[in-house]
Amino acid sequence: MNSTSALPCPRPPVKLLYRLPLPLLELGLVVSWSSGFIGARFSIDYAPALLVVFWRCVLVTLALLPFVIGTLKSTPLVVLLKNAGIGLLAMSGYLLGVVQGVALGVPAGLAALLADLLPVGMALLAAGVLGQRLHWSVWAGLGIGLVGVVVVAHDALALGNAPLWAYGLPLLGMASLAVATLWQKRLQAHESLGLLGNLWLQCAVSAVAFGAVVASQGSLLPLPTTGFALSVLWTATLATLGGYGLYWLCVKRSSPTRVASVLYLSPAVTLLWAWAVFDEPLSWLMLVGTAVSAVGVWLVVRGEASAR
Repeated sequence: MNSTSALPCPRPPVKLLYRLPLPLLELGLVVSWSSGFIGARFSIDYAPALLVVFWRCVLVTLALLPFVIGTLKSTPLVVLLKNAGIGLLAMSGYLLGVVQGVALGVPAGLAALLADLLPVGMALLAAGVLGQRLHWSVWAGLGIGLVGVVVVAHDALALGNAPLWAYGLPLLGMASLAVATLWQKRLQAHESLGLLGNLWLQCAVSAVAFGAVVASQGSLLPLPTTGFALSVLWTATLATLGGYGLYWLCVKRSSPTRVASVLYLSPAVTLLWAWAVFDEPLSWLMLVGTAVSAVGVWLVVRGEASAR
């Protein structure tokens, strides 16, 4: 039995999510995943980026603990370690790669574009490492979707002045999330902690990882400002609980390649967030790129349906 089998019975509020149509969950995923970039941009005016990430992990860990402590106590240590490894790759590896790349001078637009190679990276790993055969329209959709992302982000792209090796950090972050996703998908049903348990453990181990990095650079104490508090609340609820929660739920309901391809739409939604929150202008080029990405996602979904 693999991870597509039923997870341990979730609590009623979470159980409702399992009943929603997959396209609706994917829409929520795109909106919440995109919110993380807006939260990161908002937070840099108030605190170091990694300090916000550290406290967002701490907040989610504390908030979810009462709901998962029973599951954690009854789970074998080896299962906890497996899920902890997935969490380090999915959350710590991904965020450290993207955030540190930007901190070293990689332009945010280029870092986001490199991170958005996730669908391609996922497909290459699935085909090359796991030996999965993907329909030709899946490969075509991944390529077309990437073209759309480049068009959407065209105005935000620049090379910057970062050290050459720093440009590899967002790519490593992307690869880290891809490996974690495929690892999570291959877990046996009895090795899963359920949605809330997985989120708790991933945030707990990531809090330790980010805490070590932040402590080496300065203080771990939260800043007593409204801007800092709002940054932590925004990213903890929308980006972590919403983004990662819906990501793992969609991965359980469909394939990693499909879920990753849906995230091709996140740059366009991020720009809509930026327009609504920061009053940034929109352009017809963004609309064209979004339409191209949507065609790519449709081809991926169609190709995966044909392969069944």
